[in-house]
Amino acid sequence: MTTISVNSSAVSTDGDCKNGDAIAYNVAVFISTLFLLEFGADKFVDHTAIVARRTGIPDTIIALLTAGAEWEELVVVVASLAQGRPSLAVGNIIGSAISNILGAFSLGLLFRPTGSHVEFDRSSRIYSLCLLVITTFVVPIIYFSQRIIWLVCGSVLIALFAIYLISIGWAISRGSLTDPEDSDDDSSDDESDTLSIESTPSVRSPLLPSHEQHEPEYRNELDQRVGGSPEVTGVTNVSSHRRRQSLGYHVGLLVLGFLAVCLAGYVLSHAAINVTDAIGISDMLFGIVILAIATTPPEKFVAVLSGNRGHVGILVANTVGSNVFLLLLCLGIVMVDTSGNINEGNVKIPELCILWSSTLALTISV
Repeated sequence: MTTISVNSSAVSTDGDCKNGDAIAYNVAVFISTLFLLEFGADKFVDHTAIVARRTGIPDTIIALLTAGAEWEELVVVVASLAQGRPSLAVGNIIGSAISNILGAFSLGLLFRPTGSHVEFDRSSRIYSLCLLVITTFVVPIIYFSQRIIWLVCGSVLIALFAIYLISIGWAISRGSLTDPEDSDDDSSDDESDTLSIESTPSVRSPLLPSHEQHEPEYRNELDQRVGGSPEVTGVTNVSSHRRRQSLGYHVGLLVLGFLAVCLAGYVLSHAAINVTDAIGISDMLFGIVILAIATTPPEKFVAVLSGNRGHVGILVANTVGSNVFLLLLCLGIVMVDTSGNINEGNVKIPELCILWSSTLALTISV
């Protein structure tokens, strides 16, 4: 009997060690994959914009494609659905939407310059009011997860997202709204180089002399310094030409970024599922608390920068644009795919109340 007890205790200890190792491994994979996800999303968005400009796609479409778009969240949502864990996807959507307001937007206001007066423009009020209407429509639908309701409303949400893109694009093209700032484009030196080379007179500031006006003066000064040497002039032209990468280069990085995002989304959702199974917490809770916070650092970083520089319009546009993307497109995809069949029950009322009240507070503050 003593031998059996000792063996049983040893087996239990060995099982606990293996379980602890599995949890530690999946947590490490989860954290590491966040960097891959951010890298892939950054490359995908940046080089999509460059390829679009090179091929003549309007700037308005590029702004809508790259600004306020939670592409990381969309990949995680699709990967969670593919693995049969829709509650993880819903939790991630709700948690990210709350984090964008209570986290990113609040940080932006806190880090604004001391003594500065916050004044929101007409575009910010329109953006925030649209988000409040959408949230008010979505919250009861999320709670009552019936098959017909989710199937119909999911299709409506996806259609509303398409209408939202068209209407915002039309308003921006007319000048009624300002373009939202790209939330994933804070580290692309190559794009800034390309934009500086490819910028047209229509988007240059009238207070700044154009590139063509500077070029003759610069060349004359250079010729005077080096004695008009053709070799030096040729080297300068080659150096300037090398700054502009080929279209194939940007297409390749676009594909690389897309593949990195897809891989990261799959690994991230799989690691999250393993952690929730090992710890014993629900997918919904893990998605709302941990996964949502872990996948929204770019929004918080841009919010701090926007607030610190006094760009409150950009702050509102990014927050609202991200939440519209989450609540219309991402949630619509989940509703159509699951038709209300969530594997671990519905979202609880407190989470939905926090989402709606934070959106109301955002609208009132703007």
